[in-house]
Amino acid sequence: MKVYNMKSSSGKEVPNQFIIEEDNNGRYFQSYSTIIAYVPWNRPIVKLDINKWDYSVTTAKYRNKFLGMTTKEIKEAIKTGIIELVDLNGGNI
Repeated sequence: MKVYNMKSSSGKEVPNQFIIEEDNNGRYFQSYSTIIAYVPWNRPIVKLDINKWDYSVTTAKYRNKFLGMTTKEIKEAIKTGIIELVDLNGGNI
């Protein structure tokens, strides 16, 4: 498992915004102590935490950077099923 801070547009590490990579499973985006997004290595469906995926402006900024999508694109992907809303912080991924 690898954990590292996300970087700002100037290349500096951003406090409290993390990417977690698991060798066999996938990548997570964590804001402070909350998992916001999960991208499995071998499945096309991205998962966002149902309760915190759109929690704040800062979370949205780094979530969008992590996913490479805008908030508008994310909302559309949720509607079409490309992104699934689940409880990522309740232990069931």
